[in-house]
Amino acid sequence: MDEVIRLENIHKYYRVGDQTVKALDGVTLNVLRHEYVAIMGPSGSGKSTMMNILGCLDTPTDGRYFLSGIDVSDMDDSELAHVRNKEIGFVFQSFNLLPRYTSLENVALPLIYSGISRVERERRATEALTSVGLESRMEHRPNELSGGQRQRVAVARAMVNNPSIILADEPTGNLDTKTSIDIMRLFDKIWRGGNTVILVTHEEDIARYAHRIVRLRDGKIESDNTNENPTIV
Repeated sequence: MDEVIRLENIHKYYRVGDQTVKALDGVTLNVLRHEYVAIMGPSGSGKSTMMNILGCLDTPTDGRYFLSGIDVSDMDDSELAHVRNKEIGFVFQSFNLLPRYTSLENVALPLIYSGISRVERERRATEALTSVGLESRMEHRPNELSGGQRQRVAVARAMVNNPSIILADEPTGNLDTKTSIDIMRLFDKIWRGGNTVILVTHEEDIARYAHRIVRLRDGKIESDNTNENPTIV
């Protein structure tokens, strides 16, 4: 399989007052296309910073990041936004849905930035919502949906641009156990469909769905192991 992500000696420093905080301290990581990876670590380990860099939401202080063979380390905000929209679908703990928009409108939103016609946007958003079992909730707004349904809308939105990578940040953090299992079943379906899936989580039971678990501590990779017995959904 070919490589979709390569981090080479990534450092990320922040200034906090007169202190320099090393959020990432020399991280090197390769992810192959169609891998299912969990990135774990306690609060302050650097996993959120790594997610922001992997998702082209931030750039490293030092080191190189190659995404699908393209060096994105020094891209400006406009270039990063273009790469993000093309390559990466995001799923967040807080769903990040626009409250005044229907499910269909929320899912179609990324396609506006791609210059897709309205008819095609609606067609693709309808298809994405149907794929996550929400064909009967297309005209509902977020406050008319359960937490699990809102996360399914978020997953549909992440998939609507046919990205190569799905990047999920604590995707079950606001959900009960049964709903969490339903959402993890959805990620398994996405992975089986050919996508690379990267979960960022602090929950051991969620990480065990992945086939590879990378653990961070103090901005460094503490371990990187194959999960021989992933949770079956």
